[in-house]
Amino acid sequence: MNRATSNRLLYILFIAQSMFSASQIAVGTLAAIVAVRLAGTESVAGIPSSATTFSQALMAFPIALLMGRYGRRVGLSLGYGLGALGGLVGLVAIAHLSFPLLLVSSVLLGVSRGSADQGRFAAGEMFPENERARMIGRLVFAGTIGAVVGPVLVVPSGNLLGSLGQNPDMGPWAGAFILSALSGLLIFFLLRPDPMLIARTIATENNKSEVQQPARPLALLLMLPKVQLAIIAALVCQTVMVVLMVMTPLYMDHHQHGRDHISLVIAAHTLGMYGLSAVTGYLIDRFGRISTLYAGALVIILSAVLSPLSANEYVLAATLFLLGLGWNFGYVASSSLLADALRGSERTRVQGINDALVFLAAGFGSLASGPLFAFGGYAAISYMGIVLAVMLMGFISRLGRPQVEPAITNAQ
Repeated sequence: MNRATSNRLLYILFIAQSMFSASQIAVGTLAAIVAVRLAGTESVAGIPSSATTFSQALMAFPIALLMGRYGRRVGLSLGYGLGALGGLVGLVAIAHLSFPLLLVSSVLLGVSRGSADQGRFAAGEMFPENERARMIGRLVFAGTIGAVVGPVLVVPSGNLLGSLGQNPDMGPWAGAFILSALSGLLIFFLLRPDPMLIARTIATENNKSEVQQPARPLALLLMLPKVQLAIIAALVCQTVMVVLMVMTPLYMDHHQHGRDHISLVIAAHTLGMYGLSAVTGYLIDRFGRISTLYAGALVIILSAVLSPLSANEYVLAATLFLLGLGWNFGYVASSSLLADALRGSERTRVQGINDALVFLAAGFGSLASGPLFAFGGYAAISYMGIVLAVMLMGFISRLGRPQVEPAITNAQ
């Protein structure tokens, strides 16, 4: 394996993901506001976000199959290209005051995100197992760039479009078109050789017999304890994180917090999610996937216990930071565990199923969070998070034990 080549491709993935993440967050900043203006009713405010989440979930597996057949470069390039198309459709939607077209844009952006999120697996498979979590963590850190740059793009891009005689609300969608297109071009022309080819080279160097063995049936792969644990951990961490994060601004609004306080709390949460990814990746490689999953579950429980105890913005900033950090532990560790448990051609199929299930659960959790908040308040949301995280610890204890892998069969 040529180490310099793997590092170069990791930088390319990082740059592309950073640009794409910034464009997505910029669009998300105004999506609900623009939806209400186009439709004329506040009841549709959450629909674009839901359309993005569910399209991301439903297309994760087909995109993974595409990557498995044609490589990461083709799948990622196509995903970024659809993101650029989504930005373009969003521009047309706002120009023509069309809410249905805005939903089409949201769906395209969701499909694009479903592809881009699988870039973390491309990063991990280019390096040996003992470095995999660090490399996945470095790509997840690209989300920090997006979190910082994305909101900053909203006003200047809007001013630019306004100076050209267009609606300033078009700014983020114009940014999505340009940045997604740049990401797609960068990946298509420079992500060579394909990360999957490097993964095969590593497998050959480390275990030649593995390369010669046929891919195991999907049903057998989903029965592997480590695969089950990776999927369950990702699903629980994503769901708890999304539900608590989505309801925190509403909880703060009920306690008369201003937008500046809410922004502070969400910024702290984003820092916890992405800002320490390189460090958590190192810790995962150093102390192991299972230990880190335990740590992630415990940090999420601590966050959920503390969150409803005070409405002070600094306390909430600390608890939401912990929530983001717990998610980061679970997200990076489960992604690494899933990659470790699978062989080359098996990875894309199971990784696609993983992302589909995770984002479907997060989407339904987001929809359910409103009624749950109305019924039991912020405390009910927190209690649900505690229950799910405790259940996760039980799964870690049961499925994280050393296992004898089932015999390999060449079932057709």
